[in-house]
Amino acid sequence: MPGHILILVENLSVPFDRRVWQESRALVDAGFDVTVICPRGAKQDREDEITIDGVRILRYPLRAATGGPVGYLREYSAALWHTLRLAVKVRRERHVDVVHACNPPDLLFLIALVLRLGGARFVFDHHDLVPELFESRFPGGPRFLHTVTRMTERLTFAAADAVISPNESYRTVALTRGKKRGDDVVVVRSAPDLSRFVRSEPDETLRRGKRYLLAYLGVMGPQDGVDYALRAVQILREQIGREDFHCVFMGAGDVFDEMIALTRELGIDDVVEFTGRVPDEFVMRCLSTADLCLSPDPWNPLNDVSTMNKVVEYMAMARPIVSFELKEARVSAGEAALYVAPNDEAGFAKAIDELLHDEPRRRRMGELGRERIEQRLSWEVSRRQLVDFYRQLIPSGHPRRRSQPQRMSRRGFDLHARREDQRVGSPNA
Repeated sequence: MPGHILILVENLSVPFDRRVWQESRALVDAGFDVTVICPRGAKQDREDEITIDGVRILRYPLRAATGGPVGYLREYSAALWHTLRLAVKVRRERHVDVVHACNPPDLLFLIALVLRLGGARFVFDHHDLVPELFESRFPGGPRFLHTVTRMTERLTFAAADAVISPNESYRTVALTRGKKRGDDVVVVRSAPDLSRFVRSEPDETLRRGKRYLLAYLGVMGPQDGVDYALRAVQILREQIGREDFHCVFMGAGDVFDEMIALTRELGIDDVVEFTGRVPDEFVMRCLSTADLCLSPDPWNPLNDVSTMNKVVEYMAMARPIVSFELKEARVSAGEAALYVAPNDEAGFAKAIDELLHDEPRRRRMGELGRERIEQRLSWEVSRRQLVDFYRQLIPSGHPRRRSQPQRMSRRGFDLHARREDQRVGSPNA
């Protein structure tokens, strides 16, 4: 019998959550049974139960948090109740071998502990550094909030039989703050599927009559730096004097409406276009047309060590990038990006101007990025890491129940043990 993996995610619906969907399909393709429990989407993923590409998905209603920390308390309480309800339903139907929980929040270990009574193991898929995430969203907020997030993170690590980290920086957190053994932590980076990220013919209409097109793709939350990019665009126009560009910002999030208002306030709404969430076809067409892509995530303790999906997706489309100097941004992009001093909006604008003046350099950066993805950072590489990990965790002919979790051998589990310049595989976009 194949192993049955129950994946829990609260932050996004599935298959909209790209990392979770890639993981789910990879495990099904490798012969595992996969069930996902997640919230319904606001506009997509609305069915209560559906099976897609062999992945069974159970969804529950959930209102996104509003009103600060109290709103998150309401959201997470409701999510835990619905997740527990559906997890018990799944467990009654058939045995669960592994509970694979994706944060945030760092509370899903509670569900894993309930299912552990039936012999399930707990794998923690570490999507976000929640203490740093809350610090970035609520700077100067109540000190108890920081204490609570550190405590729940510590409990999650303590409960986990194994940890999947999205990069080496998160792995270090698992080894230090989480006190996990090196054998119990594997790196599986978020990475673009090159069968999806395929360049198309440029669509010149997207330039709106301008010579150059700048593009942004990703979430628009308080920590994602869209406001930094907009202020840089204002500097590029008013101080540097460029009028030959148009900008397309693809994506949505908590500050989407605020960013539209800021664009008007800065007087750049005639050269900045917000599309909201768009189909993959539009994303491919826009990135195939763009001369330059923007990664304006400002430096903070979370962003510095998080791998941004937008960066590797730009690279997959062979686009040059302007980014603030962040540790994991440089690990991902290498020479495919031009790096600016952290949070320096004027420097960001000057870097855009510098690259727009140098077409051969832009082309070379794009080629280096695509090559880097193909050789080291594609989903195919990450998929092998994930499947090898699970084949060791749930070997063929595994017993139906286990009283004690078994540690993996160093050779079989610690797949990340490579030099920094060889590593493969990355909330956060």
